[in-house]
Amino acid sequence: MTAPDVSPDVIVLRFGGRRVPRPLMHLPAVAVANPADVDDALDVRRLIVLGTHGDLAAVLSRLLRSDRLDVEVALVRRRWSARRACTASARRVPLIRDETGAVLVRAAFWLPADEAARTVVGEAVVDDTLLFDGEVTGVRIEPTPELPGLRASVLTGRLRPRRWVAGRAAQLGTTGALVVRDGVAAPRPVRRSTFYRNTKGWLAVT
Repeated sequence: MTAPDVSPDVIVLRFGGRRVPRPLMHLPAVAVANPADVDDALDVRRLIVLGTHGDLAAVLSRLLRSDRLDVEVALVRRRWSARRACTASARRVPLIRDETGAVLVRAAFWLPADEAARTVVGEAVVDDTLLFDGEVTGVRIEPTPELPGLRASVLTGRLRPRRWVAGRAAQLGTTGALVVRDGVAAPRPVRRSTFYRNTKGWLAVT
């Protein structure tokens, strides 16, 4: 399904066949089955995403690639937040991406490449601060709503953050690690991975 011929001010993006909450039923909606469906709905002032954090990240990745970070974006995961998605103001917050152009919304992990590995072996830095050198259980990276833009922490054996280090970029060099972005694992292990603040932030409706 494509966006309506007459360009509206706000469009609802439905992921996973989600039902449109009553406060949003007066708005045009686009059912998103693949990334191209998002591209058909970018000529608006505001996008309302019905989906997960991973779905929001996918929308922001399309906006980044299309140079449309002037579009306001709201995420609706629960019905009570639907009305606010229409009326709340937007503010520009840091946009965190990786070297592939994928946007990070909630959290990413550098984890062992497989069950046999058990640890991530290598070195990671946040800006000029050494995060680890050697072997660790894993690393968690999160965007922050304020500058410098992200924070990262080595994980304990129970996968809990140990000590946060804030910065503009987090970089990993390793013998092999699995990258997980907003709950979605990469198809294969990598030897290098970088998350960093884009020069321009995104307009978050909060």
